Amino acid sequence: MSKEKKVIIIPCSGVGKSFGTVSRMAAYQVTEDDRPATTQLVPLALLVLGDEEARETVENNPVVVIDGCQLACAKKMVLESGGTVSKEMAVLDFYRQNRELKPQGISQLNEGGKKLASVIAAAVDLVVDELTEEGGKNG
Repeated sequence: MSKEKKVIIIPCSGVGKSFGTVSRMAAYQVTEDDRPATTQLVPLALLVLGDEEARETVENNPVVVIDGCQLACAKKMVLESGGTVSKEMAVLDFYRQNRELKPQGISQLNEGGKKLASVIAAAVDLVVDELTEEGGKNG
């Protein structure tokens, strides 16, 4: 039997951008704290470099991307790598709905940025739960 499928989380790699940092913080919260048993983080850089294991992982598992800006690099790379995006999240959309949580800082986010990352992580958690429940109902 093959390895149990996990929901793959791919955050933005917008290094030097607050929204990119928020994306990565949300992904770390989901994969390390909230849903470690059912998720796996795949760094966007591995897909950009054409890493075979990363490509195979996105081809064979549901993928949730968390893009930091409208360029949607994470989504584009998953598609170019042969994967399917089960759900696309955009930090900008969450910020528009939570203007009071303005992220500032890069290596160290301010409190607003940390809270915004938690809001996004909670939304990703719900998607992961939906994807894993659907996959687990095959009697």
